[in-house]
Amino acid sequence: MKSIKLLFVLLTFSISSFAQKGDDAVILTINGEEVTKGEFLQIYLKNNNNPSFDKETLDDYMELYKKFKLKVAEAEALGYDTIPALVKELKGYQDQLARPYLVDSSKNKELVKEAYDRMKEEIRASHILIKVDENASPEDTLKAYNRIIALKKRIESGEDFGKVAASKTGSEDPSAASNKGDLGFFTAFQMVYPFETAAYTTPVGKISDPVRTKFGYHILKVTDKRPARGTIETAHIMVGVTPDANKEDILNAEQKINEIYEKLEKSESFENLARLYSDDQGSKNKGGRLPAFGSGTSQRMVPEFEDAAFALKEDGEYSKPFKTDYGYHIVKRIEYKPIASFDELKADLQSKVNRGERGQKTQESFIQKLKKENKFKDKGSKNFEWFYSNIDSTVFQGKWDAPEIGKSKWMFKYAGKKYGQKEFRDYLVEHQSRTKATDFSTYLNTKYKTWQNEVIIEDEKSKLADKYPSYRALINEYHDGVLLYEIMKDKVWDKAISDTLGLQEFFQKNQAKYQWPKRVDAVVYVSDKKTIIDSTYNLLTKQDTLSAKAVANLMNQDSQLNLTLNEGKMITDKTPYLVNRELKVGLNKVFEYDGKYYIVEVIEKLNPQPKTLAEARGSVIQDYQNKLEKDWLEELKGKHVITVQTEVLYSLGE
Repeated sequence: MKSIKLLFVLLTFSISSFAQKGDDAVILTINGEEVTKGEFLQIYLKNNNNPSFDKETLDDYMELYKKFKLKVAEAEALGYDTIPALVKELKGYQDQLARPYLVDSSKNKELVKEAYDRMKEEIRASHILIKVDENASPEDTLKAYNRIIALKKRIESGEDFGKVAASKTGSEDPSAASNKGDLGFFTAFQMVYPFETAAYTTPVGKISDPVRTKFGYHILKVTDKRPARGTIETAHIMVGVTPDANKEDILNAEQKINEIYEKLEKSESFENLARLYSDDQGSKNKGGRLPAFGSGTSQRMVPEFEDAAFALKEDGEYSKPFKTDYGYHIVKRIEYKPIASFDELKADLQSKVNRGERGQKTQESFIQKLKKENKFKDKGSKNFEWFYSNIDSTVFQGKWDAPEIGKSKWMFKYAGKKYGQKEFRDYLVEHQSRTKATDFSTYLNTKYKTWQNEVIIEDEKSKLADKYPSYRALINEYHDGVLLYEIMKDKVWDKAISDTLGLQEFFQKNQAKYQWPKRVDAVVYVSDKKTIIDSTYNLLTKQDTLSAKAVANLMNQDSQLNLTLNEGKMITDKTPYLVNRELKVGLNKVFEYDGKYYIVEVIEKLNPQPKTLAEARGSVIQDYQNKLEKDWLEELKGKHVITVQTEVLYSLGE
């Protein structure tokens, strides 16, 4: 739902900038709230790629804007901005929008450049993992560290890395039993950052020192490096084979993919064959097209598929059939792109750096700068005695009932304000939850550092709107967009669906609008082979007791590509091969259309007739929503006072 709201926000009218100097004339007032000429102009330009400033265009746009402002005003009047779920959601958006302002820009640039340099190369590595929780005690952490060191020594003494990884006392990564720790090739952003760094800084053939990630301790063996392959867009045809398929199913699938390949070799369309025969439901209707994958993308394919795709030398070239764990494939290269330039990728890399573990590093650096600027002083470690005396193991289950503190000593000072034991106690109570941690010292130190950082970041967030007008504008934009979405949902979209009586009444009043055109209820047999369609026709004339599926099975005994079947009610004017075709009830003669041969067996001719509400439901709901919105807007015009200064509006183009 959140992504839908974000999209909706971007499509709504919203204040994207504040009034510029000289543009502070009031253009619109709603309930005493003023919108300036500069604000409105920014909105107008944002929503019009080719702006026109003639009177008619400005009037039309102002009408749309007034509707938007009326809906937002009503949402505020009804208290939508105080609904806890929406307050929480808006807080989430504020946090997202604030992130770019809460990082060390110089550190950020350094990490963006590092990521691009790494993307130029792909690493193949194997690993061994010994799991240990992020909040584990020093004793448990040391045990895990000693175990990974012992495994490293075994390998350095001559044991095979893969065998050690797959052994019972080896890697705790469940996949190691089958892949011996081999992760295949990867590049930047495809592994957690500490792991990625270890991989890129370990020479080929060498074993890394232990590296700690959120999963535990790892050692890596880098087995290969190669230049980045780049990015490739492909299409494929897949004949699926399940892992538990029997020998007959596997042979049938292999036969089918080979038959499809023969058709390709005879210059038949790859896209059409994908639509007809591919078992990949997600891509078949797109001609087999898949999302781009390769360097710098989050999309990864199984190694056999990637190797087959990148082995293709020209756009348009397709592979011979090959097998993966999913079945048999033929892959076609649509477009290959080498790794893009730094300038082309910079914005995307910036976004990825901000979101991931690298973003934590830039924020940590930013916090250190804020501490210096705001005269941070810490003496928390001297005042931990109360917590060691009063905390107990219930905190690890999220059930600690904290006692009151008599005199609260301050623990750190920031921007002239002191933060004491009482505030830290309250933070611990509010943020306690079930954890695997068992060591009080580690737990308290981790929570204390997190609390400090959150206090400092929240303080800086509170200043962003005053420091950065662009940030303030975005906050307003998301605020209005979320309120608009929610009130439209309640007053129009969901209401049209839930108001069954109103929907029925609307349908009955407008039933003439919802009509079926001429249709046929029919069975259609299709083949690209004249001999097959003729044989099918002969069979149908002689064996009228056979079901359509039985006929298709007989025709497809030697090939699953011989005959396809379509059944159901079809609109004759919208079904291409039925347009302007005279059909009789019963079996019609063979005809050709667009390179294929058809037999149409008409069960019933259906004349134009009214649709039922169930049949027209989608269209009726949409029309009813439009009516509800229109009526609602008329009501809002009487509830909210809105005034437009037309002379200011018409001066926009000056």
